[in-house]
Amino acid sequence: MARGRRPKPPHLRLIDGTHRPSRHGRADHARAVIEKDGSLFGAPKMPGYFKTHARAAWKQYIVPAHWLDASREPAAIAFCELFQEMRLAPSRFQASKHTQLRGYMADLGLTDQRRRPVVPGPERDEFFDD
Repeated sequence: MARGRRPKPPHLRLIDGTHRPSRHGRADHARAVIEKDGSLFGAPKMPGYFKTHARAAWKQYIVPAHWLDASREPAAIAFCELFQEMRLAPSRFQASKHTQLRGYMADLGLTDQRRRPVVPGPERDEFFDD
């Protein structure tokens, strides 16, 4: 087992602002590689067998996550299936499955607001703008 924190994927480094040119190379090069990979894989597709809670989780979490491509589809499917299992029987959902669910959310970039892209908007001053 490897020690330490896992390396962050390039797209998450760009989203959360931790991309460092001295360590990771030029940001425009990283963006070009990410776009090329995204065009090769395409968007993840929801399986037809998803019902109720799994379908709702896909629509709520996976569809808005524009940074995900089809290479993350198996993780997205497993996340939605675990989410459904948790919603259908919360008292029987074991702690180890909670850990798996959190792991999938982290791998997909769903757990932290800082990992999501910033939506450009008007600058606000929290002290003077009402």
